[in-house]
Amino acid sequence: MDPAARDAAEEASAFSHPAVAPDATAAYGDHPDQVVDFYAPRDGRVRAPLVVALHGGAWRAPYDRAHLSPFADFLARRGFAVASVEYRRGGGTAPVAGRWPETFDDVAAALDAVPELAAAHLPQADPGRTVLTGHSAGGHLALWAAARHVLPAGSPWRLSEPPPLRGVVALAPIAHFARAVELGVCGGAVTELLGGPEAYGERAASADPAVLLPTGIATTVVQGREDVVVPYAVADAYAEAAARAGESVGLTLLEETGHFPPIDPATDACAVVAEEIAQLAW
Repeated sequence: MDPAARDAAEEASAFSHPAVAPDATAAYGDHPDQVVDFYAPRDGRVRAPLVVALHGGAWRAPYDRAHLSPFADFLARRGFAVASVEYRRGGGTAPVAGRWPETFDDVAAALDAVPELAAAHLPQADPGRTVLTGHSAGGHLALWAAARHVLPAGSPWRLSEPPPLRGVVALAPIAHFARAVELGVCGGAVTELLGGPEAYGERAASADPAVLLPTGIATTVVQGREDVVVPYAVADAYAEAAARAGESVGLTLLEETGHFPPIDPATDACAVVAEEIAQLAW
């Protein structure tokens, strides 16, 4: 199949599912985008592993957590407790990707707040078995959030010790900024996220997962070989950077698969993602 036609068909399928309302929503800040949606495990399980999910969309405002809600519900039906995080993204008349530093402020604040919020709004969750996942730009944010303890000294987002995670499952993540910029991923979204070319060099050191290594946290990347949105070369470059840093990153490569199937409950790829999460969580 023509790559563009495959991508269009896969995107249409992923976005065809109706949004699924959460069981509860809680705020982690005062801005309307500073909220977390909670999905209880559908099998009635108690003390279920907690999956914290970060949606994609090139860090741009038109794409919010609603499109990830069928995926969150899919995981809940697999027996997971799920926290789907919203965060501030780029907006205005131009398709600016993300906000600096607000996008990163929000993800850091949300991850810090989730254990307490889950205790209040999702008592079925076991925060001691937390797996972080995210798709595309959300995959980048998941990898970044798991690496906050290796951020440069003085970073406002730095943690003094590794976050309490069982691991990370990043889905088609924008995981290696230099390679993504070289390939023009998402129309230059990486450079926009960091505030433009003049700020890129300084800010990449605090934002690029490929330089925030090793993390010491179990990490798996799930990637479609036929992905034309965030090509396989980006994930491969991240895995190579991890290896050079002395860390092994799992790379699950899905044949005849593009960008969107990992979050599409109608696909086998989504089932693979659930299994990768389960291997870390249980």
